[in-house]
Amino acid sequence: MDIVLNYLKGNQKRFVEELCDYVRFPSVSAQPAHGEDMTKCATWLVKHCKAIGLEARLCPTDGHPIVLAKTPRKASGPRKRHFLVYGHYDVQPPEPFDLWQTPPFEPTIRGRVIFGRGTADNKGQNLAHLKAVEAYLQTRQELPCDLTFVIEGEEEVGSKSLDAFLRKHRAELQCDAVVISDTGIPSAKHPALTYALRGIAAFEIIVRGPSRDLHSGIFGGSVKNPAIALAQILAQVHDAHGRIRIPGFYNGIVKLSDYERKQMARVPFNATAYRKLLGVRELFGERGFTTDEQRTARPTFEINGLTSGYQGEGSKTIVPAWASAKVTARLVPNQQPAQVIKAVRAFLEKHCPPGVTLEIKSGHGAEAYLVSPRSADAQAALRALRGAFGREPVLLREGGSIPIVNQFKKILGAETLLLGLALPNCNAHSPNESFDLDIFAQGQRMSALLWRELASQRS
Repeated sequence: MDIVLNYLKGNQKRFVEELCDYVRFPSVSAQPAHGEDMTKCATWLVKHCKAIGLEARLCPTDGHPIVLAKTPRKASGPRKRHFLVYGHYDVQPPEPFDLWQTPPFEPTIRGRVIFGRGTADNKGQNLAHLKAVEAYLQTRQELPCDLTFVIEGEEEVGSKSLDAFLRKHRAELQCDAVVISDTGIPSAKHPALTYALRGIAAFEIIVRGPSRDLHSGIFGGSVKNPAIALAQILAQVHDAHGRIRIPGFYNGIVKLSDYERKQMARVPFNATAYRKLLGVRELFGERGFTTDEQRTARPTFEINGLTSGYQGEGSKTIVPAWASAKVTARLVPNQQPAQVIKAVRAFLEKHCPPGVTLEIKSGHGAEAYLVSPRSADAQAALRALRGAFGREPVLLREGGSIPIVNQFKKILGAETLLLGLALPNCNAHSPNESFDLDIFAQGQRMSALLWRELASQRS
C-alpha cells in the first residue's frame, strides 16, 4: 500500500496540472452552444483513462456521451468484488461572468485552492478517484477489486440519458455498490460519509377567479381576489411552530435514532455564523429539532415562487384573474412523492375558499435515499476516510436530492456510498467555484484505501 500512496504523493504537481486541463473545457450541458465542447471534454477523458491504464470508450446517447472506463480484468482467478464509480464532466453555466474574480474556464490557483467552473462539481472529485486507480496501475500493484467508471455529461440537466444507459448496460454494470463523490464535507477536519438524502415532490398551485383582470375600483370588493385566496390557502400549511398541518404528510416517517442524532451533533455548528451566512436575523424551523436536523432530516413544504397580477413598474389597479405558486416538498425516507402530492391536494382543496377554483400541476419527484451507516461497506468507507484524513469521520444527512442514487438502486440493485470532498465555501453553482487542493490529495488517498477496505467486506 505504501507504494501506491507514495506514488500519489510524488505526482501531485502533475495531477493538479491535469485537473487544470480538465477544467479548461467549458462543458456546459445546459447550453447548446457548448455541444462541441461537451464532446471534446468527454474525448479527453477517454484518452486520459486509457493513458493511466484503464479500458475506456465513449458511449453515445440521445444527449451528451457517457464515458465508460474499466480496470483490466483477468480471464481467470477468483471473482473480485466489483464497484461502480459515478461522476459527471458537465458543469453549471458560469453566468454571471462579472462576479468571477478570474475567468471561469481559465483555472487559477491561489494558495492551496484552485478556482474555476467545475473544479468541485464535479471534475476535481471524480479525477481524485481516477488518480487513485492510476497509482495502482502504474506501480503494477494489483487492485483488490474490479472497478467501472461511469462519467456522464448530463447531471446538471437531470441525467436524462442515464436511465436508458444503465438499463442497456445492466449486465456489464452489475456491481456490489456504487461510489459517488459529488457531495460535501463540513470542514477539512470533518471528512464525511453521507448516508441519507432527502427526496422531492414538485408541484404548482394555480388559483383562478374572474375570466380576465378586472378594474379594482369598479369591481373590487364584489369578487374573490385570487391572489388573496392563494395567500389564505398557503397560510394554512404551517402552524406557528413550523410543523406542516397537512393530514398524512408525516405518515411513515422513521424517527432519527439516538445513534444518528449523536452523530449529527458531532458536526460543528455556530448559529451566529449560520445566520450571517444566510443573511437573516433569526432562524426558524420545526420545533423539537436542531437546525441541522431541520434542514437535512425533516420534510419541508417550501414556496419557491409566487406570481399574480401586474409585476411591472408603477401600479396597475386590478383584481388579477389568477395567482400561482411553485412549491417543492423535500421528503425523508419512507415518504412517497405520489402519496404526498395526494395529501397536499386534499388539504388545499379543503381550504380553497368559494369564488375561486384550484388547480394543482404535478412536477418532478424522487424518493429519499437511505443506506445503513452500520453496514459493512459503510463502515469500510469510514475506515478509508479515517486513514486518509487522519480524523474521525462524521455521518451526514444531506438536505438536497440526488435522484440518480435511486436509479442505481432500482436498475442495478446497488446501494450507494456518498463520499463527498467539497467544502461548504466551494461556491458550487455560483461564481468563483473552487476546490481545496489538500482535500484533492486526501481524496485520492481515501479512494486508494477504500478499495482495499471494501474488497475485504461482504455487506
